Amino acid sequence: MKKHPVKTMLKHQPPGRLIAAGFALVILTGSLLLMLPICVRPGQTVRFIDALFTSTSAVCVTGLIAIDTADHFTPVGQAVVAMLIQVGGLGVTSVGAGLIIAAGKRVGIRSRLLVKEALNIDSYKGIVKLVKSVLTLTLVFELVGAALSFLVFSRDYPPLHALWISIFHSIAAFNNSGFDILGGLQNLIPYQSNVLLNLTTCGLIFFGGIGFLVILDILKHRSFRKLALHSKVVLTTSAALIVAGTVLLKLTEDVTWLGALFHSVSARTAGFSTYPIGSFTNAGLFVLCILMFIGASPGSTGGGIKTSTFFVMLQSARSAFTKRPAGAFRRTIPHGNIFSAYTVTVLSLSVVCVSTFIMCVLEPEYSLIQLLFEVVSAFGTVGLSTGITPDLCDAGKFVIVLVMFTGRVGAMTLLSMWINHPEPNVRFTEESVTIG
Repeated sequence: MKKHPVKTMLKHQPPGRLIAAGFALVILTGSLLLMLPICVRPGQTVRFIDALFTSTSAVCVTGLIAIDTADHFTPVGQAVVAMLIQVGGLGVTSVGAGLIIAAGKRVGIRSRLLVKEALNIDSYKGIVKLVKSVLTLTLVFELVGAALSFLVFSRDYPPLHALWISIFHSIAAFNNSGFDILGGLQNLIPYQSNVLLNLTTCGLIFFGGIGFLVILDILKHRSFRKLALHSKVVLTTSAALIVAGTVLLKLTEDVTWLGALFHSVSARTAGFSTYPIGSFTNAGLFVLCILMFIGASPGSTGGGIKTSTFFVMLQSARSAFTKRPAGAFRRTIPHGNIFSAYTVTVLSLSVVCVSTFIMCVLEPEYSLIQLLFEVVSAFGTVGLSTGITPDLCDAGKFVIVLVMFTGRVGAMTLLSMWINHPEPNVRFTEESVTIG
């Protein structure tokens, strides 16, 4: 029996290329769906570049918007956006594997390889069980988040409308995507003093951002001392960044402690805001840029270079000064991890710098900090903006689309798609280079 040529071709593609292609296909499909008359409100027009921008922002769980989701899209269109956020947050391969499991079919080796690559795990062991746990955790967190959000939104909207807003908000928050359907480009500013909604949103963002492996590790051991090194690194780094960000934002901006805490958490790839970001000082915007660039944790719904990458680089720097091996919690960090951390950071900085330069050329009317903030927000799949996104030119929007895609898939993954050199057989003589 002759094999199908398309299946044969796909079988020999590297996992990174298939994952990137999967995201691209979902984005394009979402763009076309969002342009259907049933998805667009009467009297509104959705151009392809804006549909593409919205779809990319949803699938890449960013939250940057060129057009307001509530004002331009019908409930059907909003449901499409929510579906894209869910698929983007869980990952195309995880959703695909989940559908295979739901259909009662066997998850093949190729599918397991893709899930392993997408969730950034080291072993094939327990892949099916892991996918089931990921889907169950997502459902539980989003249901709890929707219930708590409903207590708030039901005070201001009719029951059915409040329920839909709550479900959409919970999906967006847990998947670290800053979309809202309140209308008027206002995000959560009307609820800046509502403690329940602020803390519920922060909780969803936090658990969606630390990664499914960490959540499962916590549920299994229920003791910080017994957790894996990765879980300890993620939790301590996340907590430190939240505290540092809260204090710095309180010092630089005229916001409450609740507002400072909310934006410190949200800047770590979620993108919700309870204060207008455009009114922040340059110091505050710079603090947010740092938090957005670091981002969430591996295997999560968030972006950025990741908390573990930042932690490993800090330990590497400490090691250089103290002349002791890099490590923490009585464990030594392998040199391979250190090399990967610096590689990811350099590639990420390169993407941000090049993209910011291009945006400065395309949008000369905006300041450097505004454009840098927009690019870092897109790369970290955050969604915070100083308010310039809807007014960007089409070329500028397309650049941000590419940056969001790169941030979600990963600069290292995209690079590995095209560079696949075999291991060289020749080793040259080693010679030192003066540093610093």
